[in-house]
Amino acid sequence: MVVDRQGRSFRNLRVSLTAACNYACTYCVPDGRRLVAASDELSAADMASAVTLLVEATEIDRLRITGGEPLVSAKLEPFLRLISGLEIKDISITSNGQLLAQRLPLLLEYGIRRLNVSLDTLDAQAFREIARSGDLGSVLHGLELARVAGVRIKVNMVPLRGANENQILPMLEYCLERGFELRFIELMRMGHLARDTANFSRQYFGMDEILELIGSQHTYIQAPAPLDSTALRYEIAGLGHFGIIANESAPFCRTCSRLRLSSSGWLYGCLSSSNRHALAPLLSKPHDEALSELQELLAGALADKRDSTFSGALIPMKAIGG
Repeated sequence: MVVDRQGRSFRNLRVSLTAACNYACTYCVPDGRRLVAASDELSAADMASAVTLLVEATEIDRLRITGGEPLVSAKLEPFLRLISGLEIKDISITSNGQLLAQRLPLLLEYGIRRLNVSLDTLDAQAFREIARSGDLGSVLHGLELARVAGVRIKVNMVPLRGANENQILPMLEYCLERGFELRFIELMRMGHLARDTANFSRQYFGMDEILELIGSQHTYIQAPAPLDSTALRYEIAGLGHFGIIANESAPFCRTCSRLRLSSSGWLYGCLSSSNRHALAPLLSKPHDEALSELQELLAGALADKRDSTFSGALIPMKAIGG
């Protein structure tokens, strides 16, 4: 097991099943064009082999399947089938929810009982302006079906000044009423926003402002969270919880245990680094040789982690898994 000087190791793997997405959210892509799958993406079998190697070489016991948008990928079913026998205590999926109603039976069949669904507003017009695609009603319908099926749901919202900050309280009420945990994600300096500092500053709506708004309607206290959690959690007595992923206000770098595998087979150890490490070539090598070389890659990826401050990187989040 590879451990750095701060005692961090990789325990949480995020796999970008595909770079393709049926949305073109304003904070993810600058030009309104949807991301499409790269021609060099790994097959479902190769992706499963990569995950198997990583689980063997590390203490990874949590896997989140991301994208792009994983529910658009034909690789989803074979990938889930191939990894179903691995000793991973928790497998979850992050999705925009557009295809959730159609894909829910497949997720339930393979034991997926935890979802993170990205939803930035309950206003249909604002939804189209931010996502630049999709249909709000379909997302809400999918969420309801998943709730009835007993799936644990977290809803991810990115507050954007001038676009949806007026939805913070309505989104909170919607989630509290349904037993969903709403997580506010501070706007991240990723992709085009790493360069466009003026646009980032104009849209950024931070933790203090979020808490001030919620405090105008609810009394809350900070709640316990796992040591390597990305979110600060809060409890509203008798109603439920919400969280804030405060990349700018309260970075979680010191305890980060996340490793990302891109759809093209690159390992990323830190969102504040564009450094990448090629895992794909190891898949054709003998098992022992691949494991030995993987340890070197993991050491490099772990060394990429920042000590305390999140700064973002030029690579888009959808390219490496949200």
